[in-house]
Amino acid sequence: MNAAPDASSLAAARKLAHPGPWSDTGSNDVLVWGKCQGSGKTPYQVSVDIAAPAYRCSCPSRKFPCKHALALLLLWSRGEAADAGTETAGFAQEWASQRTDRTTSRVQRQTGQPVDAQAQARRLADRMALMDAGVDDFARWLSDLVRTGLAAARSQPYAWWDGVAARLVDAQLPGLAEQVRAMGSDVHARTDWADHLLLVAGRWWAVTRAWRSRDALNPTESADLRATVGWAVPTADVEGTEALPGPWLVLGAHRSDDGRLQQQRTWLRGNDGTVVVVLDFAAQSAALATPQLAGATLDATVARYPGSEPRRAMFTSAVRPGGTATSLGKGGSISDALQAASAAVALSPWRSRFPVLLDGVRVFPGDGGWVQDGTGNALPLIDAALDSLLALTGGHPVDIFGELEEGRIRPLSAVIGETVVTP
Repeated sequence: MNAAPDASSLAAARKLAHPGPWSDTGSNDVLVWGKCQGSGKTPYQVSVDIAAPAYRCSCPSRKFPCKHALALLLLWSRGEAADAGTETAGFAQEWASQRTDRTTSRVQRQTGQPVDAQAQARRLADRMALMDAGVDDFARWLSDLVRTGLAAARSQPYAWWDGVAARLVDAQLPGLAEQVRAMGSDVHARTDWADHLLLVAGRWWAVTRAWRSRDALNPTESADLRATVGWAVPTADVEGTEALPGPWLVLGAHRSDDGRLQQQRTWLRGNDGTVVVVLDFAAQSAALATPQLAGATLDATVARYPGSEPRRAMFTSAVRPGGTATSLGKGGSISDALQAASAAVALSPWRSRFPVLLDGVRVFPGDGGWVQDGTGNALPLIDAALDSLLALTGGHPVDIFGELEEGRIRPLSAVIGETVVTP
């Protein structure tokens, strides 16, 4: 099957391509749909546009198409997805209508035709109702989580967390879903799992309270909340807002891969001190954008997404390499970094990651590694190539740029002499 992203997805689909896990299947000249029972209580809603082709599934998989969509196509190809004529399932018809509306809106923007304001308002109202219900369900789950105790949560299998994440995806809250799914691993992988879970659960609860009071938020606060729950801002809404010129200094970059989605964060600073982060995403089987080297200068214009500083940004012009910097600029102490992070949390309590440039810190081994500044304050390292960092710094004080998360720093670059390196 050419639609399969990889051999493992096709193999998994074949295991599901029998009537047992399926219900409410059907097809017409354009669509194939059905519900596939997974590990949770609620079956996954699967729709395929066989004319486009296009795929939609409510499961949390980041593979595209997922095994459920592939299995549905296999069933249909064998004539096991009944022809429903004009009786299309509600979830499939809703998805098809949304795709049609998006196509219509895109054509209208490109041709200058007026946008159907009533249709837009109707779609927004439908989405808000779905998200409201999802947030309410998440709040009830958080109440149960606290009532039964954190230790009980740790004893739950990963499927328990994944089921909660799947419901959040169904409610169009993918940002919260990713956090819940990550917590399902963190509670077993981290030694400080209890403190971590308590902190993040408190942040989740604050999100549910803020969502119910979202009409009282200012535009910046509202944008931060939308980003937290995973309500994406279309690039078309960002491109024309501004064009901040370069050169931009690459402070550092980090790649992550959770098995479903690859992400790349690239931190940049302009001549006026503005710091932005460019985010790139790719499905498991796709290639990410070419990483930029720390210390490089880039000649490009960027536009920033709405939200509090430092803001997400996107390139709005071709990126041309410039020179190479010998420094990342003036850094600060660990105390300065913690105070700046605290001030940022006061403005946007949903944030958990902050860019910091530490001045003259030494790297020490033990318990995953530490950095210590001249005042004696220290921070533990996270995701650090410790051996490489120790070899590069040689015990000498160096400037380090990284991401501060929950009192730990992820080193992304260091200044060794007059050279910016990636450890």
